[in-house]
Amino acid sequence: MFLITRKAEFSASHRLARPDWSAEQNAAVFGLESQTHGHNYVLEVTVAGQVDPTHGMIMDLKELKDIINDEVVEPWDHRHLNHEAPPFDRIVPTAENLAAEIWRRLEPKISRDAAHLHSIRLYETPDLYVDFAGPGAVDDKEGR
Repeated sequence: MFLITRKAEFSASHRLARPDWSAEQNAAVFGLESQTHGHNYVLEVTVAGQVDPTHGMIMDLKELKDIINDEVVEPWDHRHLNHEAPPFDRIVPTAENLAAEIWRRLEPKISRDAAHLHSIRLYETPDLYVDFAGPGAVDDKEGR
């Protein structure tokens, strides 16, 4: 099996806050992160699979770039995630929840007979990232 990773970048603002909590509750749990701020996110999408002998790739890399742009970069770049990017109008836009939502958006577009989405790595800052590898729905009831 081969792994190939495509990187993309986007900038977005957010605040870590549950809409059903008071400002005081959000500040107590999320601290300064409960105030609006922004990040220059770096996304790494890893696809696993066998090399197709007809073209020598796991999948068409231009198609992979287009999928990432269509599903993540275009809808989220230069947006306030809490206000402009569902489901984050009702789910706290933590790095973990962003990664899970990215997986949910990309997996059906990428996974095929010879290739499948292997993992997501999302850098919120140069020294903070989250890895997500596997199915897992964002739990709306718990705000995660």
